[in-house]
Order: sequence, then C-alpha cells, then structure tokens
Amino acid sequence: MKSIFCSGLLLTVFLFFKSGDDDLPINKIQVIGSHNSFKQAIEPALFKIFQQKDSVSASKLDYEHPAYPAQLDLGLRNLEIDVYADAKGGRYSHPKGLDWAKSQKAYDVEGKMNAPGFKILHIPDLDFRSNAATLTAVLLQLRAWSEQHPDHHPVFITLEAKDDSVKAAGFTQPEKFVQATFDELDKTIISGLGRKHLIVPDEVRGKYQTLEQAVLKGSWPTLKSARGKFIFVLDAQGAKRSLYIKDHPSLKGRVLFANADPGNPEAAIMFRNDAKDPGIPLLVKQGYIIRTRADIDTKQARTNDRSYFEAACKSGAQIITTDYYQKSTHFKSDYTVSFEGGGYFRRNPLFSSTSSFRP
Repeated sequence: MKSIFCSGLLLTVFLFFKSGDDDLPINKIQVIGSHNSFKQAIEPALFKIFQQKDSVSASKLDYEHPAYPAQLDLGLRNLEIDVYADAKGGRYSHPKGLDWAKSQKAYDVEGKMNAPGFKILHIPDLDFRSNAATLTAVLLQLRAWSEQHPDHHPVFITLEAKDDSVKAAGFTQPEKFVQATFDELDKTIISGLGRKHLIVPDEVRGKYQTLEQAVLKGSWPTLKSARGKFIFVLDAQGAKRSLYIKDHPSLKGRVLFANADPGNPEAAIMFRNDAKDPGIPLLVKQGYIIRTRADIDTKQARTNDRSYFEAACKSGAQIITTDYYQKSTHFKSDYTVSFEGGGYFRRNPLFSSTSSFRP
C-alpha cells in the first residue's frame, strides 16, 4: 500500500507541475539556442589559406554545428538561419572558395543550389557549407522533427536576411532583398513548415490595436497553446526591417516578428546582443521577449569567460544564443553553456524564484 500511495503521490505532483508549466506564458521562460545553427566547418585546406591571410578573422569562424534535428534533440529551443535570396537559382552553386584550395570534399552533389529559392550559408565563397543548403530543406527538416515530437516546447527561429555586399574582390555579390522578396519569404515559410506549426504576430496582437500594446498587456500564448510550434524573428534593422513592415502595420499578415524597438507598434521580440546591457531586465519585465548572446566570435570560449552567459541568465533575456552548448572540437577549451543541471530550458528567474523546469 505504501508503494502504491507513493507512486500515486508522485504522479499527482508530476501532473500538478505539468499543468502549471502549461499555463506559463512564453515570455516567462528562458531558453538556450545555437548561433548560426546551420554552419558546417570551413574545409581544412580552404581554412588554412584563410588563416594565413587573416588569422584574426579566421579564428572567429572556427566553429560548427550538427544537423538541426540533432540540436533540437539535445533540447535547444532557439535556432538561427542566414537566408540569401536567389530568385533565378545558381548564384551560389559554385563557391569560388572551391577554386582557392585543392583537396576539398565535393559540394552540392545533388545540384540543389541551381534551383531558384532561398539559400542558407554564412559568407558567400568562403564559409558556404551548411547542414541544409536551402530554406525549403531546413523547413522540411524542422517540420518532420516537430511532427515526430508534437508535444515539444516552442522553438524560436531567428532569421537574418543577408544581402550586404562582400567588399573583398572576387566574392559573389548577394541579391538584394526588396518587398517582394520578403513576401516570398513568408510564403516559403508557410508552405515548408505548415501554418499550424507557426505562432505569428496576428495571434499575439489579438484584439489589441497594436502588437506592442498586446505584448505590454501580457498577450503572449501559454506553453500549452505554443507546444509543437515555431516563432520566427527577423534579424534586420534599418531599410530591410522597414521593407518587411511596410504595408503591414503591427506586422498584420506577416509571418515573422521584427526586431523593433520599444515605442514602435511592431515591438515584441528584440535583440540586445550585449548580455551585460543593464536595460534588458526592464524590457523583459515590461513584457518584451529579448534575445542576447553568451559568446561572440569564439572569444569567450577561448578564454573560458562565462561572465556574459551569467549576465544573460540574470538579465531574464528569454533567448540566449551560443556556439558552445557542447565543448569545442576545434580548439582546447572547457567552456560550455547550459543551465544548472545541464538543461537548455527553464522558468525565467526574473518571474520565479524556482528556476527548475520540466524539459
């Protein structure tokens, strides 16, 4: 009888905490995710040439990540994607870096880079190898993983629309993003991932006049309603951000949230890359979701500097990105990033004295 009672009690406690978790709004959690999640290592022969020309810049790119499903299986709940437009196809099909160094492994053997559509890479011609070369391929991987794990906590996806010119001679120049490009980007995400797997600005705004009003009134969905879904955030400022918002006040009809500052109708999820920024806790308490970074350009990993990660945790920033949720395999370092107990997901300490959370 005693064992039955204990088992029953444990089950009751488990169900109680599960219910409590599900009622928590998604701005009161804290997750760890990967930076440049798509990135494979630069091939050794090409990296050596790059290192000889610019050792400082080379050191900043000396990292890699496993496939997206493997990262999600570990428990990461933020991923990052760099997107390049390629309306006609073929712009990035033969990176010039392949000609700069011999003895590199084959690239794009299936010819997917020749087809029209958005491509995924870090730097044209140099850091061009990705875990999935096209946005469509990425979305299909995420959709398949999500449908295999339908009860998963929400996954944030930060998406950088890249079109800055590469100033060095000999590099492929990116296609510029225009409003029609962003329209196509929205369509591609919906088509590839499926509308039911998305949380979009219209849902958060609800009955409020602006998205920011909704956020400041606590209109974020609960974990229960957010399970099995993804939240996309556009990593852009200036002209590109304005293009995405144009004709879509408060992001009406848009798929991605925008990195808009407080006081703007579109303000909801924003980037504060300096984890030691003293303004982050106030923004979090007001209701915004903040993304920050635990490490940048491999620097903290090389010096085993955990101060930025510790500051990020204390700040309450809901999304903390890192290249080192596992130890580096490129240089010797004990630096890794995770919450207490080795997890990547917890209650936000700014809203609760108890930070432990069911994974």
